[in-house]
Amino acid sequence: MFEAEDYFDFSETRHAALFEKGTPVWSALKRLAPYLEKQLTEVEGELIRGTVHPTAIVGPNVYLGEGAVVEAKAVIQGPAWIGAGTTVRSGAYLRNNIIAGQNCTLGNSCEFKNCLLFNDVEAPHFNYVGDAILGHKAHLGAGVICSNVRLDRGNVIVRDTSGERIDTGLRKLSAIIGDRTEIGCNSVLSPGSILGKDCIVYPLTHWQGILGDAQIVKTRQPQEIVARHLKD
Repeated sequence: MFEAEDYFDFSETRHAALFEKGTPVWSALKRLAPYLEKQLTEVEGELIRGTVHPTAIVGPNVYLGEGAVVEAKAVIQGPAWIGAGTTVRSGAYLRNNIIAGQNCTLGNSCEFKNCLLFNDVEAPHFNYVGDAILGHKAHLGAGVICSNVRLDRGNVIVRDTSGERIDTGLRKLSAIIGDRTEIGCNSVLSPGSILGKDCIVYPLTHWQGILGDAQIVKTRQPQEIVARHLKD
């Protein structure tokens, strides 16, 4: 259970070496920093191969692939690896230890920290993605928050299908989001959310726990319509 191959197509990332057989999928986050450091030191030639707007800020330990674009006022603190064809939109803030695959969208007013994005991930508007792994073609609607810290600051706990509590050993872990899963606008994924492939989560959902492949989380709010009393 919780093997990485159950959630991701490894052909859709050049960073499959982050995942070790027999370890839970979230353990890759602990290996992200040293892996990224090694990858950056092994690059031959220029690190910046895409286009950076003059008003953007890009740190020294950042790889930017061919055809990638960093728009105005974006900040990439680094270390970071931004794949070919990926767009970092205006006002995005990429903190430390970010790996984004090819043709991703890292959107305006979004913040990313210690995360791995497979190819074609879209997090385009007002998102927070911290201590997370997003699979191929995963999509976050506007305002989706991947919350990475418990309120009591304890280790993040995941419950398996039998209800057993599994201590991840991580104080920060927001979400594992499988390939092609869609998260609706203004939803919140609480720490330790594990979502399978091809899922849909309705807008305005608070989700915590495990969601199997090809499941839909439907959230509906009761509404009441009353007459408005207007003053003369």
